[in-house]
Amino acid sequence: MDTGLKGKTALIPGSTSGIGLAIARALDAEGANVVISGRRGDRARSEAASLSSAVGVEIDLAEAGAADRLVERATAEFGDIDILVLNSGGPPPGNATEFDDEKLRAALEQLLLQQRRMVELVLPRMRENGWGRVVGVGSSGVQQPIPGLALSNIARAGVAAYLKSLTSVVAADGVTVNMVLPGRIDTERVASLDSAAAQRQGIEPAEARARSEAGIPAGRYGRPEEFAAVVTFLCGNGAAYVNGEQIRCDGGLVGSY
Repeated sequence: MDTGLKGKTALIPGSTSGIGLAIARALDAEGANVVISGRRGDRARSEAASLSSAVGVEIDLAEAGAADRLVERATAEFGDIDILVLNSGGPPPGNATEFDDEKLRAALEQLLLQQRRMVELVLPRMRENGWGRVVGVGSSGVQQPIPGLALSNIARAGVAAYLKSLTSVVAADGVTVNMVLPGRIDTERVASLDSAAAQRQGIEPAEARARSEAGIPAGRYGRPEEFAAVVTFLCGNGAAYVNGEQIRCDGGLVGSY
């Protein structure tokens, strides 16, 4: 399939490892210009150097004005942003009685307010150009709250509501807005969650992972490359009529359709 992504520019926050990096590599393989960014500047630059047309940017989106600086750098390098992949690490684990207002505000800032700001910065030119893709990397917790990840469940649900609300505003301008919801993907983030679960349960991390895999119909964790393939499809011309959707990539983990 010709995705039509050759020469398009993709901005991917949080892309020095895991899902974000896999998405960057997949879009690069389709001929897109890619902006890799994250707090680990050396890693961002080295990964960018391994791709065909990419730049690595060291940025901490928790800092005031960081989103503006990132978009400014990306557009200076490649011009208008055609594709924005909203990717971010998650807040600390804990259940719904284990956080206060400060922790909730921090989670909303990290996952909702920062991502909304990124959209605001790139959306006007997407609409003017008549083509754009916004893809949110969410969580299966958006549809089926994950025990022990209350802050993530709450904040990512807010992102989902925002993106769905945005769809009807921009669809006629050639801009699609979708979410891809990972289940258990084999990344550093999931490994850290397995370690936290193991500590709570008094077992080894490998046992925590085995128990988690046992609850997935596919019987294993997903690979970042498998998740990235779904995102890449949504970014391409073949998905121009897919809009406002939440697509799960979870090995059948969530029981509902």
